[in-house]
Parts: sequence; structure tokens; C-alpha cells
Amino acid sequence: MTSGIDPAANLAAIDRVMGEAAAGGAAMAFLPEMSLLLDRDRARSATHIVREADSPWPTALQAMAQKHGLWLHSGSMPLLADDGARRVNRSHVIAADGSIRARYDKIHMFDVTLPSGENWQESAAYAGGDAITVVDTPLGLLGLSICYDLRFPELYRALVDRGATLIAIPAAFTVSTGEAHWHVLMRARAIETGCHIVAAAQCGTHGDGRETYGHSLAVDPWGKVLADAGTKGDAGNGGYALSYAPIAGAAADGARQAIPLARSRANRNIAL
Repeated sequence: MTSGIDPAANLAAIDRVMGEAAAGGAAMAFLPEMSLLLDRDRARSATHIVREADSPWPTALQAMAQKHGLWLHSGSMPLLADDGARRVNRSHVIAADGSIRARYDKIHMFDVTLPSGENWQESAAYAGGDAITVVDTPLGLLGLSICYDLRFPELYRALVDRGATLIAIPAAFTVSTGEAHWHVLMRARAIETGCHIVAAAQCGTHGDGRETYGHSLAVDPWGKVLADAGTKGDAGNGGYALSYAPIAGAAADGARQAIPLARSRANRNIAL
């Protein structure tokens, strides 16, 4: 997606793409990080960001899932924490009947200064989550993470230990870090966990002036890229691009039988 600063426009794009996905036979749709609102102007975005109980966004997505008969991973959206002190970056997994089956708040905050000169201090406005989440879906047990979480492999090991066979990594990656690390890290997470990875991504030039890398990916448990949306999906292309990927449950079993990481790790418990 090329999400912008107008939540209504973003919701309209999501509704269109969910309709296309359902018509194309998809079982589940995955959106990128900050799919409902991508705006680094904290004063301007504050008018839209409220506690989940007061936000129209989850309800709108629930209605779309039910309307299209499609499971949905929301990517993420900015909401106020329940205490109202800071924001949270929250994912929702919504069933085709419109019920919310899981929530996840991004754990790792993107506080970096890049070689390109870009400086991001996510923790200035956002509180990190503290819960690991795995949820049952038609595609298998889905582990939840968001963007910068990608760089912390211990999180993905914990998701696998809780039964995950599929992991979502919605993102709004910068262009410079995407060019350097996006594909290799996604394939590494797939290989080391024996999981499918689905990484829906923001792409293009956004309403707040930032640029994101794109290349929404699906990767199988052997590290094979099943789908790569490339850099399509800028605003001139309707705000999104739709890619399909097959998720075969047997692929995780095959990868884990071929390279039994869990068994090998259990046999080599050593103190470091």
C-alpha cells in the first residue's frame, strides 16, 4: 500500500483490495504496518489517534472482513494506549465473521540514526508491547510481529516455541534499510524458524513526505520467495498492489524434518 494521512482514503483502498482478494480466491488478506494512517507529523495525526474502544478503525475493518468473507491481518494502526499516556502500534487479526481473534502491540521501537542521515525515534511517541502472540487461522498458527521486530530473532524463536507455522511481518521500511536488508532478513527469518513469512509493506511516496521500500514478500519455510510485489503500489496505481501467494501447511513440516533445528537445539543446551 501507499497509505497516507487521510484514514478515510486508506479505508476505501483497503475495502477495494479486500474485494479483489476475495474475488481472486484468497483465504486471508495481509495489510502493511500503519495501513490506516501513515503520518510522521505527530500533531496532525493526533486528531485521529484515540484508544481502541473509541476508534472507528477496528470496527470498520471487522465490517469489511464480514462483508468480503475474508480473514484479515490489519498490518497495524496507531492507537492510544489504554492509559492515554503514549501511543501503541497495534495489529489485529480478524476472522471472516468479523470477530477480532488476536491483537499484538509492536515490541521493539525504531530508535535509529541511519547512514542516510534519517533519524527516527519511535519511542518518543510510542510504548512498546510486552506480549508474544500466536493465533489460529485458516492458514495455520500465525505468529505476530511488526517491522523493526524483524531484527530480533529471539522473538521469532519464541513464536515457533508457541507453535507458529506462519509469521506476519507488516512493515513500513525505509528505502535505505530496505535495499540493504529487507530480502535477506525475511528469508533468514523463514529459514531459521521453518515458517512461512508474509510481509506486507508500505511502498512509494506518502502524504507525509516519507518514502518506503515496498517489495511485499511471501517466503516459504525453505527460504524460497513465493511472491514479491516489487515497487508497484505508489499513489498513481490506486494506492495499492495485490499479490497472491500459496501457503502450504506441509511445507513447514518438510523444512523442519529436513533440518531439525528444534531437536538439534535441545541436544546442545550449553551455558554461554
